[in-house]
Amino acid sequence: MKRDLSKMTCIEDLRLMAQRKVPKMFYDYADSGSWTERTYRDNTTDFQDIKFRQRILVDMENRSLETKMIGQDVKMPVAIAPTGFTGMQHADGEILAARAAEKFGVPFSLSTMSICSIEDIAENTSAPFWFQLYVMRDREFMENLVKRAQAAQCSALILTVDLQVLGQRHKDIKNGLSAPPKPTIPNMINLATKPEWCMKMLNTKRRTFGNIVGHAKNVTDLSSLSSWTAEQFDPALSWDDVARIKDLWGGKLILKGVMEPEDAELAVKSGADALVVSNHGGRQLDDTISSIKALPDIVSAVGNDIEVWLDSGIRSGQDILKAWALGARGTMIGRAFLYGLGAYGEEGVTRALEILYKEMDVSMAFTGNRNIHDVTRDILVKGTYPTTTD
Repeated sequence: MKRDLSKMTCIEDLRLMAQRKVPKMFYDYADSGSWTERTYRDNTTDFQDIKFRQRILVDMENRSLETKMIGQDVKMPVAIAPTGFTGMQHADGEILAARAAEKFGVPFSLSTMSICSIEDIAENTSAPFWFQLYVMRDREFMENLVKRAQAAQCSALILTVDLQVLGQRHKDIKNGLSAPPKPTIPNMINLATKPEWCMKMLNTKRRTFGNIVGHAKNVTDLSSLSSWTAEQFDPALSWDDVARIKDLWGGKLILKGVMEPEDAELAVKSGADALVVSNHGGRQLDDTISSIKALPDIVSAVGNDIEVWLDSGIRSGQDILKAWALGARGTMIGRAFLYGLGAYGEEGVTRALEILYKEMDVSMAFTGNRNIHDVTRDILVKGTYPTTTD
């Protein structure tokens, strides 16, 4: 029986429900940033400073948010971002989120550090999905990941370029983050308060990193996995590697983690099809600027040479509309869908997408527009939004 989630009226409602239902270590993993978490907070609060111009007595019929992202039709300029540990927010989480995205009409991205594997998603969905690649020291394993994504007919490869070393997230250290949770006394006490999560997790075989265990050399169980992942992120990753990965992949390439115009210009030269203005949700470098503040300079630097998208900090459809007005031609959502997933599984992800769509659609109408392609920065109040620094 389908649940009535109409009382879930905003992403914050879903967040509060997810906080109640998801074990603390996994909720904290999603809802945290590095060091002081200042950048994590700025990503959302800087959106709030931007104000709309309200127009009246204009035709608001037949509105459309439809567009394309790297040539793919989308119901609104949104894709579900690749997020690690998604299958620990809810059992089989990546499969459920991918199904919700497919039915709604937006792309789904699978993380290298997912609980469900590439093959799991391919077997449980029919729409092409995107795969996000972390570059590992074990090049043979990395190349095999790319081949597995090709075999699954993934329609784009996302190369995350801002995680050569791992930013420190204090909550993860304090919680002893692991998948599945270690049977410590604090963990067992916390799990006892999450019976629904526990029952669903007991009924799935997917409880660790499905893309890695059984595929990487010398990784056969959880004890060997933790030491392997700690050693594998490659701090020597360079633009030369981007060129090699593009050649190996042979399809659409998205670079995620660009925050400076100089790097955006190099992304154009690399031949990538899109770049994502992103500070990893405030989870890597703390005390850097928010993604929405970085956006105008990057759009100005690259013009129409490459699709520019934005990720980090989006909590409403109004945020998406503001990003579009400032030049982003797509966005990626992480926490917004994770809250829905943790709260209500696939239905929760669908509800998160519905909320974002309605907020964006109604706000666009109030600014005097019926089609997303007619929206420019003219819908924003001058002086409230970030501009180029030149």
